[in-house]
Amino acid sequence: MQSETMYQLLAKIIEGNQQAFQALYEATYRDVYRTVSFLVDHQQDREDIMNEIYMQMWTSLPNYDTSRPFHFWLHGLVIRQVQRFRVKSWRRFRIFERIRVFFREEHHWDHPTVPEGSNQEISQAIQKLTDKQRTVIILRFYHDYTLEEIATLLAIPLGTVKSRYHAGLQALRKNVWNLPLERMEKTNAY
Repeated sequence: MQSETMYQLLAKIIEGNQQAFQALYEATYRDVYRTVSFLVDHQQDREDIMNEIYMQMWTSLPNYDTSRPFHFWLHGLVIRQVQRFRVKSWRRFRIFERIRVFFREEHHWDHPTVPEGSNQEISQAIQKLTDKQRTVIILRFYHDYTLEEIATLLAIPLGTVKSRYHAGLQALRKNVWNLPLERMEKTNAY
């Protein structure tokens, strides 16, 4: 969607036009879902996060600074919602772990799913990265943000982003041992 059309939609949404919000949702849903799919393993969790992202978007749009690119602002919402989800999940995990230890039960965890439409081998390797590395790699390769933009988006120092980026690339090269570097770069348009 072109920037001019996007900003017209945003103005209508701020006025309370629900049809404009629906159009914005349809224009951004695939990109947001792809990002969430790479960052979160379970389907139900993805759906919950997607709902939270668009609820947050609806309530935050009046505060949106139109001098900043919309997609950059939107990806900031995505990252913050995923981080909030991880904090909640960790708390839930600790509670359930305490209960499990108390009752001596075994849990069967789901295996991570691979997002559709992407190279299976690379997607599986990405799922093996740490959450922090995976976030930087996804923002860099699938959304073409510069390392400086990623640092701004995640509100962390540039050196930290570079460290996670290089560690993530090194881990990908290690996990995808039969994939030459040139093929990985062409696949990810980098």
